[in-house]
Amino acid sequence: MSEIELVDVQAGYGRAAPVLRGFSVAVPAGSVVCLVGPNGAGKSTVLKVASGLLGPRSGQVIVGGKDLTGAGPQKMLAAGVALVLQGHSVFREMTVEENVLLGGYTVRDRTEKAKRAKFVKDLFPVVGERWNSLAGLLSGGQQKQVEFARSLMVDPKVVLLDEPSMGLDPKATSTIFEQVVRMRDAGTAVLLVEQNARRALETADLGCVLDLGRVHISGPAHELLADPQLGELYLGGRPAEKPPAV
Repeated sequence: MSEIELVDVQAGYGRAAPVLRGFSVAVPAGSVVCLVGPNGAGKSTVLKVASGLLGPRSGQVIVGGKDLTGAGPQKMLAAGVALVLQGHSVFREMTVEENVLLGGYTVRDRTEKAKRAKFVKDLFPVVGERWNSLAGLLSGGQQKQVEFARSLMVDPKVVLLDEPSMGLDPKATSTIFEQVVRMRDAGTAVLLVEQNARRALETADLGCVLDLGRVHISGPAHELLADPQLGELYLGGRPAEKPPAV
């Protein structure tokens, strides 16, 4: 069963031509699905439609088997769809604890909220270690983990990630992708948009290449990585060959 599915979606902004032109994707439970493609392909627009920030002109948005086409962000969140925005969205003058607990503002049961807080601290150790620190004192990669933890406070079915590695150094980027896998392994499906296409596909179970608002090709991520033509067109060329063993 898919946690979220977009079916034949057309979407755009104002009176301009549609950005998405018959786009479809399904995110199975317990999986990471990544969307890659050139700038302007429509990747971020997919997340806006999936999160309820942008209503589609046509097509369907289905969450957990229910048609929620046109539902706003509050209803989508209540249905189990959480969005982690591009860039950093922590409140720098608040503690890590305060930032994370904001994600559970709709959870009224204190016992359940405490249970969720313990879960995210265990899942993301740096969050627990820096629980009482001001979020603004954390590194960019650590702040992104706080955002991940905050998104999981409502126990979502699927988390939408928009360019989580943006602005991070290679070491922090590797850590962030490791945390994406941890989220998946803990039971949360992930729909990931990422400019670092090769690294995203190395992390994902399924991949979807967008071009001009349509699906160019999709399939198991490892198969897309192994396609030399796809690598030349969309993944920044062929991966560097390892030096021979000596």
